[in-house]
Order: sequence, then structure tokens, then C-alpha cells
Amino acid sequence: MTDSEKDLLTSGSTNATAATPPTVAASDFANDVGAKNIGEAFRNYQQKVRGGDVGALPAVVGVLVLVAIFYTANNLFLSKANFANFLTQAAPYAILAMGTIFVLLLGEIDLSIGTASGVAAVTMALALNHKGDLNAALGTTTYVVFLAFFVLAAGIATFYRLWIPLAIILAGIICIVTKLDQYQLLAMFVAIAVGVSIGTTIGFLVAHIGIPSFIVTLALFLAFQGVLLKFIGASNAIPTRQFNLVNNIENGNMTIGLSWTLWAISMALYAAFTIGRSVSKRRAKLTGEPLDLVILRAVLITVTTGLAVYVLNQNRARSVFATLEGVPWVIPIVAVVFVLWTLVTTKTRYGRYIYATGGNTEAARRAGIDVRRIRLSVFIIASGMAGLAGIIGASKQGGVPSDFGAHTDQLYAVGAAVIGGTSLFGGRGKIRDGIIGALVIAMIPNGLGLKGLGPEYEYMITGGFLLLAASVDALSRRRATAAR
Repeated sequence: MTDSEKDLLTSGSTNATAATPPTVAASDFANDVGAKNIGEAFRNYQQKVRGGDVGALPAVVGVLVLVAIFYTANNLFLSKANFANFLTQAAPYAILAMGTIFVLLLGEIDLSIGTASGVAAVTMALALNHKGDLNAALGTTTYVVFLAFFVLAAGIATFYRLWIPLAIILAGIICIVTKLDQYQLLAMFVAIAVGVSIGTTIGFLVAHIGIPSFIVTLALFLAFQGVLLKFIGASNAIPTRQFNLVNNIENGNMTIGLSWTLWAISMALYAAFTIGRSVSKRRAKLTGEPLDLVILRAVLITVTTGLAVYVLNQNRARSVFATLEGVPWVIPIVAVVFVLWTLVTTKTRYGRYIYATGGNTEAARRAGIDVRRIRLSVFIIASGMAGLAGIIGASKQGGVPSDFGAHTDQLYAVGAAVIGGTSLFGGRGKIRDGIIGALVIAMIPNGLGLKGLGPEYEYMITGGFLLLAASVDALSRRRATAAR
């Protein structure tokens, strides 16, 4: 890291402060570096809330309020079966929202993420249903154009030295040309490669050409609907339910033993990492969170997730002659993605550069950060996540219909991120915001459906939550600015 980059990330000047990652959200005491005990950490937390840094607190309160309301209206809301159903409903939104957060951190927006997931999903479905022969599925002309799009994306990734996206794109081309995408795992990889290629193109148009992201992604939102219709052809949908690996993502469950084993390993690793890091800081006489706070958080997370695993491991089949138990496979998939992107944004130089660019683009540029490269990369991540969400969505629906991702998916992705606490103005947000927001987004239709209310109420209530979240974001930012 150059001296200028260090100045940007560590100095106390106005520009540097604006460019560095903002304080951690209020509901997570992770930035109470001067606190010596839980009481002092809580007082610091209160000060941050008063200063406008509310973080995910409103969303957490919203989740609790919705749970109370829907359970009061219908006690089936917290039944074992509905709990599992609700979590699987939230999974695609969570994946899309976590990808969208990267774009929002730079103050950009991606309106094409829903239809991009549809293009990725239909590519996977076509490959599986035609034994990997996309040439036969699409026709020679469309197939050549499709491959040319991949090659173009590979060229852009090479020019910007984005080696990981380049490797994914090239591997996707190899799978398509050699018909290896007839195998389910590789077909899913190709879907993600499609998303990465789309994101590379979007990022190039925004970062290099200079077209506003709203215009680019709105245009592609419309264009991808046409691509989806072209790929599907005369049929209304392309099925995927017959492919067990794909189908089991949303509809299959782990065994009880595997569920508990993965939970125990995950919690042990989390506790060891967080407590070990806190002890190491204390020994090195570095400021950090109070050890008792770290332990308390680890205990609360362990108990909460353990309770969820216990409920999911109960038999939730409606018939006494059937057995339906275990944690759905999609939940650990979402958890792994969450951990991955959390580590990337909080523990890597790349993550610091994202926050720096979103907080103050000009200061980041003067510090030597390649702002265009960062801007391009976040669209790659967002569309790559759209590819993964497309796989999960196809698994849930049992196929890819002609309107896949073309309704409210992209709006719900942005909405989930904002409801969870990510700022629309850039520079502030955490990956966990996507998880919390997705819970809210999925909870509303789930609870209303149990009450027998139609989609008109779903749209109105979801819109109200989004407007409220955006208002809280704007007001908290104004308060934080006034407090400086």
C-alpha cells in the first residue's frame, strides 16, 4: 500500500474521514474500540445512534414487529413448516441483496440484476435439457453471438487486470464449447459465468464509457427480458425439477446429523476466530472490543442459530406417514456467501478501497486507488451473485419461466439492501444488511398469505417499508453531517 493510500485510510482529515469505511452499524458494537466493558460499549452505541449511525437497528426492530404481528394474526406463522418455508423464500432475495450492496456502496444502482439472473438461469436450464449442446438449443447465429459476448467480457477483464473474473469467464467458455455444461455442477458454474460476463459489460459501460448506471441497467433490464424470451422460444418454461442436484438446493434438506455437525463446526470456528482475535489484541495492547462483549455475542449467535437448527431438524411433514426434517441446503449456501463477502469487505484491502471510493471518490482517486477498476468490479460481483440467485430461483420454481426475474426481483434486491441498513448515497453498509432486509421482504408476503390477503397488500406494505428505510437513511445522514 502506498503512503498516500495509508493517509487516505488512516488520517483524520476531512477528506480522509469521508473516504474511509464508515463506523459500523449501531446494532453491532464492532467499532467500540475504546470501550473497556459491556456497559461502556453500550453507552458508545447510544452515542452513535444519537449521532445518526443507526445501521441495521430499524430493520431488526422491523423484523421483530412483523414477527409479533403475523404470529398474533395466525399462530401458524411460527410453525416448523412455515419457518423452513420462510427461510427458503428469503434465500434468493438475500443473494441478490448481498450482490446489490456492493453497487450501492459506491452510490450506484443495478436495475438489471433480476433479469440478469433470468438469463443465467435459462442458460443453465438449456444446457441441462440439451445435454450441454447450446448450439442446438439456441441456433447457430444466437450461439455465436452468445460466445462473442463471453469473449468481449474476457477482453474487458483482461484490460482491467481482473484475473478472477477472467478465469471464471474463460472456464465458462470452455464448459460451453466442450459441452461439459451437461453436468449439473458445471451447468451451475456456467450460470455464474454468465452473470460475471454480464457484470463485466455493465461495469465497462459505467466505469469506462461513463454512462450512468441507472440508464445502463434500465436498458439491460429491458433487453434481458427479450433475451430470456429468445432463449426460451415457444415454450412457456424450461424445466429443471428433474435434475436432482439443482432441485435439491431449495427443495432438499441435510440429514439431522449433518445439520448439527455443520452448525457445531461453524460456531466453533466463529468463536475461536473472534475470541482469539480479541485476546491477541489485548496482549499486543491494541484497542479493541471488550472480551466479555465478544464472548456474549458469540454465545447469543450460538444459541440463536442452534435454536433455528433444532426447529428445522424437527419433522415438519403434514402427514404422519411422511418425514420432512433437516436444514434446507440453501441455508448453508447463503451462510457461506455471507461469510465470504463479509470477510472481503471487512478484512481485505479491496474491501477498504470499496468503502473509500464510495465515501469520497475524488479523495480515493488522489490516493492512488484505481477508481474505475473498483467501480467495474462491484458490478461483476452483483451480476455474478445474480447468476447464483438464478440457480436458486430455478431450483425453487422447478424451472425457468419466460418472465423469470422480470417482475419485482431487482426492486426487491435494492429494497432488501436499503431496508437492511445500506445507504443509497454510498459509503455506508454491511453485507449482513442484505440478510436482514431479505427477511423483511420475504416475511411480508409469507405472513399476509397465511392471513389470506392478496398481493395488493404485499406491494403496499413492502413499498411503505422501503420508503421508511430510505427516510431513516436520509435523516440519519443529515444528523451525522450536522454532528460533525
